[in-house]
Amino acid sequence: MPELPEVEVVRRGLARWVRGRTITGVDVLDQRSIRRHSLGAEDFVGNLEHATVLDVVRRGKFLWMPLAMEVADLVDQAPGPEADAPLPRVALMAHLGMSGQLLMQDPHVPDEKHLKVRIRLSAAEGMPEQLRFVDQRIFGGLFVTSLVPTPDGGPGGLGETPLPEIAEEAAHIARDPLDPHFSFDDFYSKIKSRKTGLKRALLDQSVISGIGNIYADEALWRARLHYARATDTLRRPDAERLIQAVKDVMDAALAAGGTSFDSLYVNVNGDSGYFARSLNAYGRAGETCGRCEAAGLHSIIKREQFMNRSSYTCPVCQPRPRNGRW
Repeated sequence: MPELPEVEVVRRGLARWVRGRTITGVDVLDQRSIRRHSLGAEDFVGNLEHATVLDVVRRGKFLWMPLAMEVADLVDQAPGPEADAPLPRVALMAHLGMSGQLLMQDPHVPDEKHLKVRIRLSAAEGMPEQLRFVDQRIFGGLFVTSLVPTPDGGPGGLGETPLPEIAEEAAHIARDPLDPHFSFDDFYSKIKSRKTGLKRALLDQSVISGIGNIYADEALWRARLHYARATDTLRRPDAERLIQAVKDVMDAALAAGGTSFDSLYVNVNGDSGYFARSLNAYGRAGETCGRCEAAGLHSIIKREQFMNRSSYTCPVCQPRPRNGRW
């Protein structure tokens, strides 16, 4: 499953190609890929045709494109109650699943084998004219969703033009650490009020969004914290170090184009990420801990079962707490 940096790579690519363009036509080639749109293909197409893509927004791993039915210059208009034009009320939601790809292609490029939905866009100089959703395993999909006001009045997520609305399906999750409106104080208050293990809290989307198994292990390794550390015992400096580690890991992944363990996962233009080559903990069971080795110590990365998946830690620089929690 793509993690936050992969989805952010896709968001940035899409924002470059589709923002401000009008959808001129939609071809649904496999209705299974719009199964989350309960009103069916005709309604799906009707909501998209002639709509203008205002932005591409992400919160955690959720990705959506706010739409406007009029070709107004809402893209460059500052949001807020003083704006003359109404805020967008619907959005095209994209769920990548395990193998979903959003590819920008020109019409002359042959259809991909697993092409599910083709979205044609208004012409723009030097830009491909089609957005194609390709999905081999059909776990992902597209659907039109409602936008609702954000509870805190801030932008719904990370986008080029901040709007105080969020896709309904993402309204329940916390902000992610790459969001400029992420609040460390809110995060720290939430984890201190819980009696659970640190990694379990990091994977809880109501506490902090966008962190999956890979990046949780990498951040905990960087912060020298064990995944079973009880959250209610975490001191503020430790929590600050952890959040900085999360940001550092994700920034490094973004710089490399995301992490790719699955050849099916590619970014918006079909390029795989390379961050997997520089992981320090995840997937390195039985290998030497690089940090300990640099310090003249000998320790081996250990793999343990955790919530039906795996956790990777160094027993020397990430010692297990005596009273840890899962």
